Amino acid sequence: MSSPVRTTILISGSGTNLQAVIDRVHAGELNAQIIRVLSNRKDAHGLERARKASIPTEYHNLVKYKKAHPATPEGVQAAREEYDAELARLILADQPELVVCLGFMHILSPQFLSPLEKANVRIINLHPALPGAFNGVNAIERAHAAWMEGKIDKTGVMIHNVISEVDMGQPVLVREIPFVKGQDEDVEVFEKRVHEIEWGTVVEGMKMVLEELQSARKQ
Repeated sequence: MSSPVRTTILISGSGTNLQAVIDRVHAGELNAQIIRVLSNRKDAHGLERARKASIPTEYHNLVKYKKAHPATPEGVQAAREEYDAELARLILADQPELVVCLGFMHILSPQFLSPLEKANVRIINLHPALPGAFNGVNAIERAHAAWMEGKIDKTGVMIHNVISEVDMGQPVLVREIPFVKGQDEDVEVFEKRVHEIEWGTVVEGMKMVLEELQSARKQ
């Protein structure tokens, strides 16, 4: 078996998807070495999950960059670009081969994406919607609302490659989630169902990408 793929994981929240990945790595099902878990939120429970698994962690927040600029659209943009450039530097210092965004609530700009592309680092993201539907935040709630209005009969989750257009990169793996007629799921119950499907999708999608990267090493 080839050496594990050096992997950095970006999170913002509780880290249930991260936990699914940690468990599968420990079980030998994913040939990855998680070299760092990075969060843009200090109180993200995922950081605690990483620490329990003896994985190095990092907290990198946008606030200090915003404070260094005026609160104008131009100032906010400059802060985001500086934040992203520093995020890229922090990640590249670990020399990962793969970056996985699992509920990382920050839109990545070219200032982040370009340096990683130059370093040949693959970036993938988990998004709880079907390709081209409900890009951006609150995708689960928006899909549920559209179903309640009779506009859709299914949603889904996907693992996709990350590009500068939000949630528009080429899908790696897509799982459809049908809404059940007559089953009056409220949004909290539905969200729980989506998250449970995410855990399996994350592991399966990561496995596909890890195999691609290991195959590319041999060429």
